[in-house]
Amino acid sequence: MKVPIDQATINVGILGLAYMFVFTSFQTQGNMQQVVIKSIKSENPNFEGSGYTSLAIIYAVFAFFNWLSPSCLSYLGPKLTMIIGGITYAIFIAGFLWPQTVILYLTSVLVGAGAALIWTGQGNYLTLMSTQKTMSRNSGIFWAMLQSSMLFGNLFVFYQFMGKTIIDQHTRTIVFSALTVVGLIGIGIMCTLPKPGADGSGRSDDSLGSPFDALKKSFSLFRTKDMLLLSATFFYTGIELSFFSGVYSACLSSTLRFPDPKRLVGLSGMFIGIGEILGGGVFGIFGSKTVKYGRDPIVLLGYLVHMLCFFLIFLNLPTISPLSNTTDPSFLSQGQPSQVIAMLCSFMLGFGDACFNTQIYSILGTVYQDNSGPAFALFKFTQSLSAAACFFYSSVFELYWHLAILVVFATIGTLTFCSVEWRAHRRLRAKPDTAAFD
Repeated sequence: MKVPIDQATINVGILGLAYMFVFTSFQTQGNMQQVVIKSIKSENPNFEGSGYTSLAIIYAVFAFFNWLSPSCLSYLGPKLTMIIGGITYAIFIAGFLWPQTVILYLTSVLVGAGAALIWTGQGNYLTLMSTQKTMSRNSGIFWAMLQSSMLFGNLFVFYQFMGKTIIDQHTRTIVFSALTVVGLIGIGIMCTLPKPGADGSGRSDDSLGSPFDALKKSFSLFRTKDMLLLSATFFYTGIELSFFSGVYSACLSSTLRFPDPKRLVGLSGMFIGIGEILGGGVFGIFGSKTVKYGRDPIVLLGYLVHMLCFFLIFLNLPTISPLSNTTDPSFLSQGQPSQVIAMLCSFMLGFGDACFNTQIYSILGTVYQDNSGPAFALFKFTQSLSAAACFFYSSVFELYWHLAILVVFATIGTLTFCSVEWRAHRRLRAKPDTAAFD
């Protein structure tokens, strides 16, 4: 199959490359944040920072600032919005070179605001570089390149910190200096992105209007029936993101019947990344084919993959594993959990997540083609809000409660997504010469 490579497609590739560098830096830092903070406290008893508090601050600010990010986007444009957001990530990572409680929490606030900027700008830029026919393909290409960061970051953690419980100051200085440089490289790549429409590719803007108009559009859009339905899907992606990025790794690490449970955490991250990359790559390559048959089959595939995955996790891991170390048996033969099934579940978590997220990007970029900034901001608002909720209850809920919540919201989110997708197809058939939605 011949895939045309035009300037807009090249720009999407550059966008994906920039985000791959920025999030290789950020996600690697996130993977070792707990052990790093523990190491800092062992050297400096006056340091009182908490990784969990830092995450709570990031998610809370991220959720709130998504209401303001469309206004910033209308004033700065997508390119500068992404660059400013990226700079906050580099500042947050560099802050670990000077470990102070105040610096940790201030940079957490900063990166929470920057996250809203970088993701709202990205959604807008991707939409402006895409058409109805190429949006699904471009979403898949971007997602596969972005999720490569998860693979690289976990490889780094796996090889550099295997068996270590304390990371000394010298090692921290080298590691966080390197990660800061990697993040700055990603920001530098962002600077090479042409402004939408400047090189003859993409549309120049999507009529956000003034900053105040952009804010009003966000509130108006949030009250529409279709956005309310999609919010259930957004909500599910937030809790499953928190589950596979935090809860599942904790379960593996705490299940002492595994021969080397700490080793499985890095491996799990790599398999999640492989699933994400494969899902994004497949739906990128076959993007034009999937649009022909609709986005709902891919979301249904993601739903079925996640349902099977949750059932296997139920069989394989003890329910107390998110909260404490345990030698409780699993439901498998002789009560021994399987490392193969554990890594298969990691892959399925990543692949299913790619199914949902690539199609969310696609539907927002086509259904809300003229309001992509507010639409993507509302997506990230709902997603970050649900991620914060999952982070809140993770400290008290056992594994089986997590799985029950995931099953319920996956079912609701899949049904609401399909409802919006089917409505879009009906309108498209009724008005073949117009966009799917007015």
